[in-house]
Amino acid sequence: MTKNTAILLVNLGTPDSPSKRNVRKFISEFLNDARVIDLPYILRKLLVNLVIVPFRASKSAKLYQKLWTKQGSPILNYGLSLKNKLSGLLDDNHEVYLAMRYGNPGLEKTLEEISKKQFHQLIILPLFPQYASSTTGSIIEKAMQIIKKWNYIPKIKIISEFYAQAAFIDAWAAKINEHNLAQYGHVLFSYHGLPEKHVEATHGNKSCKSFNCSTEINEQNHACYKAQCYATTRLIAEKINLPEKNYTVCFQSRFGKNWLNPFTEDVILNKAKEGTKKLLVIPPSFVADCLETIVEIGTDYQELFTLHGGEKLQMVESLNDSDLWANAVKLIVQDN
Repeated sequence: MTKNTAILLVNLGTPDSPSKRNVRKFISEFLNDARVIDLPYILRKLLVNLVIVPFRASKSAKLYQKLWTKQGSPILNYGLSLKNKLSGLLDDNHEVYLAMRYGNPGLEKTLEEISKKQFHQLIILPLFPQYASSTTGSIIEKAMQIIKKWNYIPKIKIISEFYAQAAFIDAWAAKINEHNLAQYGHVLFSYHGLPEKHVEATHGNKSCKSFNCSTEINEQNHACYKAQCYATTRLIAEKINLPEKNYTVCFQSRFGKNWLNPFTEDVILNKAKEGTKKLLVIPPSFVADCLETIVEIGTDYQELFTLHGGEKLQMVESLNDSDLWANAVKLIVQDN
């Protein structure tokens, strides 16, 4: 009997291996996406393929070598485990799939497999809590480009954001509560950065200051990545009883000056210089640990902190494939 509903989980992706060849292929596919680097086609191709990729491939490969485990890529392994756990939580009318926007398992091949089974309904869940054009937007665009060619198109539901879903907030609160907050001089909520123009495009190319994005969600900024990040922070902080004076929202993994700020590395540096000895870093834009959490936060930021007088920078492990997160995903799907 054909199952009624397909649930497709989609994350950013990973190289097939940490070799220079595979990393080069992966970052080329990623950076050639017009939603990631929004330049005219020819300019983007020249910049990415003649400048960025040739110069970044070796460096990126070394970073992925630090990340890789005996089991392979963490983001893929956590994704597969989450898929299996979610399958076990749902009834027989549901079938769960995992795809990556870039790399394998590919979105096109996975959707082709789904198409052959002619499900009555397809639920697509990009694994990005806060909406951004370069992540969730790219996944939705690519998926619809593929689906529009199908002969039979089922009922489709896309969950484009879940930054304020109670199950998501509860899962993060549980992870954070595994740590003794009283031991830390300050807490950082570190989100992946975005160019400011990407964020401002969601509210008429005007500054976030015009819409109070750091303090509230309203009709003008509800689609703003920065506003959603701050909203996630407020909800988690309230859940764990963390006063506003004890934490800072910041943004990491930037590739330019005109990106969302404050920059995480600047906040870490300032806290070290102020005499803070222990920092707790929470990364709520990542539902699975990856290069940006394990290497950037866990290694690079720890080194930066201790170099300037700090003692311990502790990252809260992401949601990964925990039972609590699998159950949260089930509730997010059901609620939507």
